[in-house]
Amino acid sequence: MKMTTRRLLAALSLGAVLVSAQAFSATERNYVVDGAHSSASFKVKHLMSKTTGNFKDFSGTFSFDEKNPKAFQGSFTVKADTIFTNEAKRDEHLKNADFFNVAKHPALSFVAKELKAAGKNKYKMSGDFTMLGVTKAVSFDMEYLGAGKDPWGNEKVGFSASGKINRKDYGMVWNKALDTGGFLVGDEVEIDVQVEGNAQK
Repeated sequence: MKMTTRRLLAALSLGAVLVSAQAFSATERNYVVDGAHSSASFKVKHLMSKTTGNFKDFSGTFSFDEKNPKAFQGSFTVKADTIFTNEAKRDEHLKNADFFNVAKHPALSFVAKELKAAGKNKYKMSGDFTMLGVTKAVSFDMEYLGAGKDPWGNEKVGFSASGKINRKDYGMVWNKALDTGGFLVGDEVEIDVQVEGNAQK
């Protein structure tokens, strides 16, 4: 009887270990954006050069399995009123109704829906991008940068993504004609995203 009890306890202990391992394996591919080591920036033509900017509040969650990258899913958000272009007056203009209209549309978002291989560690990431209340299908070039542990034992994963949108597609149409021809602000916006994710436990 004692031997049977011991075997039962051993079996229960082994079962608990296996369940724990399976749960960890299922959740270790879920990540939250590390805001301190991630960025969402843009570039747009202004006069004879290009102006760059970023959003200081960038958050999101995503899942990624190196062995099954096609299963990638993610949801990312930036708060529009955290826009920063290194010029206070310009930032205030960008926040008003001529551009991001932050009072009415406080956030921009991207929901990833599909990942297709495009070379070693490179993919085409497709999904829905929402700005000013308008949602359009877009695609980004994505590069998987690797996974590992930081010096404190935290599991990390990283990737970068870049793409382009036309701001007029989302109703952002403000502009001024130049005396020399052309317009003050370009329509094409280049987007660059750098992500470092922390594994959720």
